[in-house]
Amino acid sequence: MRRLLLVLCFALSLAGCGDRAKELYETAQFEEKQTNDEHAGKLYREIIEKYPDSPYAAQAKARLTALEP
Repeated sequence: MRRLLLVLCFALSLAGCGDRAKELYETAQFEEKQTNDEHAGKLYREIIEKYPDSPYAAQAKARLTALEP
């Protein structure tokens, strides 16, 4: 019973993790819509640095390039 409880707790903790790169990208998109390009750029850079293998990294690079003068 105790083992089952531990496995259940572990599974629930993993379920709450989500896709952090996706969350950051969506937040950066929102910041762009709010014309807060500086914060959006920081979020895009964070995606590129922390999640380089994520599909959102390529999108973040493209958006960062578009934001830079």
